[in-house]
Amino acid sequence: MAVLGQIRQRSFFLIVVIGMALFAFVISGVFDGNSSSTPTDPIAVVNEEEVELTLFRQMVEQAERSYNFSTMQAVNSVWDQMIRLTIFKQEFDRLGIDAGKEQIEMILSKDERIVQDPRFQNESGFFDFGIFTNFVNSLRLENPQAYQNWRSQEESIVAQAKENIYYDLIKSSSGFTELEGENAYHLENDRVNINFISIPFSEVPDSLFKISDSDIRKYVNQNKEKFELEASRKVNYVVFPDLATDEDKSRIRADLEKLKELRVEYNDVSKLADTIQGLKTTQNITEFVEQYSEVPFDSIYLSKGALANDYADILFELKKDDVFGPYQDGEQFKISRFIDRKNGGSIRASHILVSFQGASRANPQIARSKEEAEKIANKYYREARRNPDDFAELATKYSDGPSSSMGGDLGFFQEGTMTEKFFDFCNKSRIGRIGIVETEFGFHIIKVTNKEDVVLIADVVKQIVPSEETSNAVFQKTTQFEMESINLKDFPATSQKYGYEIKEVDQVNILDENLPSMQRQRNVVQWLFSDETKIKDIKRFSLTTGGYVVAQLVDVIPEGSININAIKEEVIQEIIKKSKADYLLETYKSYSSLDSLSVALGKEIETATAVTQKNNVLPGVGSEPYVIGAAFAMKLNQPSALIKGNNGVYMIEVSSREISKNLESYQAYANILKTEENNRISSVIYNALKSTATIEDNRPVYY
Repeated sequence: MAVLGQIRQRSFFLIVVIGMALFAFVISGVFDGNSSSTPTDPIAVVNEEEVELTLFRQMVEQAERSYNFSTMQAVNSVWDQMIRLTIFKQEFDRLGIDAGKEQIEMILSKDERIVQDPRFQNESGFFDFGIFTNFVNSLRLENPQAYQNWRSQEESIVAQAKENIYYDLIKSSSGFTELEGENAYHLENDRVNINFISIPFSEVPDSLFKISDSDIRKYVNQNKEKFELEASRKVNYVVFPDLATDEDKSRIRADLEKLKELRVEYNDVSKLADTIQGLKTTQNITEFVEQYSEVPFDSIYLSKGALANDYADILFELKKDDVFGPYQDGEQFKISRFIDRKNGGSIRASHILVSFQGASRANPQIARSKEEAEKIANKYYREARRNPDDFAELATKYSDGPSSSMGGDLGFFQEGTMTEKFFDFCNKSRIGRIGIVETEFGFHIIKVTNKEDVVLIADVVKQIVPSEETSNAVFQKTTQFEMESINLKDFPATSQKYGYEIKEVDQVNILDENLPSMQRQRNVVQWLFSDETKIKDIKRFSLTTGGYVVAQLVDVIPEGSININAIKEEVIQEIIKKSKADYLLETYKSYSSLDSLSVALGKEIETATAVTQKNNVLPGVGSEPYVIGAAFAMKLNQPSALIKGNNGVYMIEVSSREISKNLESYQAYANILKTEENNRISSVIYNALKSTATIEDNRPVYY
């Protein structure tokens, strides 16, 4: 665990190394033009271009390792990436778009971890692409495995540069005229005041309308695309979890209880009584934990908040060499020995960093000398001393460090996680003290904001797992249920006989992985969609979490089918809404003024002031773009006919209209439209290309 602590401290270094390996491959591909591919069965075919299964599997395995994804999470994530890359590659090839060293350098120059790494900076402290290139080339000899591992990423990384070019070309071709800017200006600023009467659909009883099955079928036939289903399966299953019983837990607790104190046991081999140390008496705690615990010894000091939640108060107040437990912490039983306490060992501080040219990780744009930085730091220090309550605001305003966005707050830290001079100042200072310290990163104006005690506790841990007897009993019970269900050919009756709960899932899709009470159970889904599995077939599966499930395929839902029963209520409400609109329009069509309609309905005339076309919400009613749009086309003081809206039927009358004064230029509004369009392009272009592509999906064949 001490090694883990060192890894945590060097996490930034590891990230940079990984980044180097990744970009090493990018640069190498640009420099040498080499690429390798091995023909294999495709995982996908995109517009007649095959996507290799071998490469796909490599990326899936990498995603599983890097992000702790389940297999299907990784498969779907990589699928999205590969389809996107392939579609864009085809588009780039069609348009003749390519990327070279300049574009790669541009990508690198935007990565702060790269440009601020001293290994890739020249004598002036600026990122040097040539130095980086030499580093990449050296990887071939010095770290060939890392070099080759990232070869598979070449196309996707270079594609990023091509994608930037592609989007830039599209954005440069988009533009808006002053006339379009003028229209946008008036949509936003022209206003009308409206008098209106609303008759909400909710005021008309549903009972007035009788919707027949033929009405439902007619509506569904007219809107098939809205209701058509993907291919799916209906399944029933019974879960048999393999969980520790109360007896199992008592046994684990008793085993831990024996480990607390010194004990004497008879040795069958030596025929002598052996004295065995306990957690409370042992002089070598690390060795004891390694021998008896299922979790290695962790030498990291912890604050109260990091201890077991239910017992944190007790553990934190123990005295040196006290032993507590056994106690349950989640899915584990523990006994714990208190080893040491550091008063104020966890420190929270904020700082204002004043960097200078040549300082470690200094931003290349910082040109000030060390002497200039020292003068500035002293100025900030005096200001912070005068206004200690405004330290966060000063840090946001002045600090060159990444914590400036958080008011300089560095959170809690312990010895070894900060540079030595910085930690020494914080460790020796009281809460609230402000001081100035020089480190390799620059000058720090530091404010100590909090301190917490931390403790070192040794835990002997046993996982709460079922005994062999319990697991055997679960297996026997599962097997008995499976065989009886198959023999009787009646899954529900057998479940009812033993009082087992049947879980019913009406829609399992072909790429699903998780089912209720069953996570990462891809094998069940594959069986459901196998051509060999027939309706009412029954099969037992082992659960990835321990235990078993017995499943029965209940029904097969083909692609494009429609489940009338599932959508019936939704369809009825849609038909009723249309019927209500027709009913209201017919019932009140003879009323030609707001006053007469007001009297007939017993409703007061409502008003809406300063209504614009850009904001299509009618106050007190909701979104009604059609109604508001109609108002801007009407003459003043003349009532409209009844208008059907989203939420009801309306009669409106425009009492006044304010047309905004014309501007000398509408270029500013045209520029806003262009910015909005450019932001939209990034999301809509790929979706447009994908919607027109022909994609053959073979994921279910291989996963």
